[in-house]
Amino acid sequence: MTITDVQSTAPNAQGYRAFTLGGFHFRRDEFFVHISWPTGKHVASIDAFLRALQRDVAWDFFYGTVNFDQVFGTVNHYGTVDMFAGRFNDAYRRAELDHTENFETPIIRETFKAILADWTNAAFDPFASPAETAKPFGNKDGDNIAAVTRRRISASRMVGVPSDEQIRTDESGFPVNRMFADVSQDEPEVHANPGFEGDVAAFNLFAYLSRSDVTWNPSVVSVCKDSLYCPTTEEYILPIVHGNDRVEWFLQLSDEIIWDVQDRDTGAPRAKVTMKAGDVAAMPADIRHQGYSPKRSMLLVWENGDPGLPERISKGLENVYPVEF
Repeated sequence: MTITDVQSTAPNAQGYRAFTLGGFHFRRDEFFVHISWPTGKHVASIDAFLRALQRDVAWDFFYGTVNFDQVFGTVNHYGTVDMFAGRFNDAYRRAELDHTENFETPIIRETFKAILADWTNAAFDPFASPAETAKPFGNKDGDNIAAVTRRRISASRMVGVPSDEQIRTDESGFPVNRMFADVSQDEPEVHANPGFEGDVAAFNLFAYLSRSDVTWNPSVVSVCKDSLYCPTTEEYILPIVHGNDRVEWFLQLSDEIIWDVQDRDTGAPRAKVTMKAGDVAAMPADIRHQGYSPKRSMLLVWENGDPGLPERISKGLENVYPVEF
């Protein structure tokens, strides 16, 4: 499937196309996205919607649930994706307004990419901090294909080793972000014994992250079997509410993030977690979370990429907590 196969209409009075996927219909005006489905409808700010949509596309629907807000979102089944409205909202379920449809991943991926391409104006970057981009409101005014099609950086072994040298080349072309002007750019010296030059490497993670031009977009900097180190820089609000299907470990590398933690299925509050530099927290596999970063900060997300984890957790074969006390 390609973007040209996506079901869409001619542009409306504001210049934007409307899109249909299954029983879901999407249209935007100057300020809002309007989503409808057979049993209901929903309105959200186009700003928040595009930021969430950008992450869902870039992460290829991520681990578990991506809640765009308290009503709409997706659940990744790693080959297919559920698109839902009201599924994790008690009021919608009680009123029987909730709706879920399952799609092959390429179909929903191309539809979301087409919406991003058409609805993102030239001056708006949904990956950037609000302080670093123009607003997305108003009539259609060009596009920003370069921004919405950024490639998510993912190492096959580790940044700095010969097989991932291109990542360092790409990263060095970005200037140090305004919030990280005080971060040292010194690189470690590596003295490998003869014959081990391709096996021993090191890099300055803080310098690497200081050049990130995106927010809330984890890049994979090291891979060891199913162990993935995915650091990221955070500013303002995480545009989605992430519902876990496995445990995530967070290591706060700098500054501060405040996390709202809720029950994954009901949205009932579970905790308020304030993480400062050096703090470590584990997000259980049965929660949803959203972060607030008052100043651009650095966060290391440690993921277990084992594809069999969600099924084992759902069957009770794995604990939703990393440690039982």
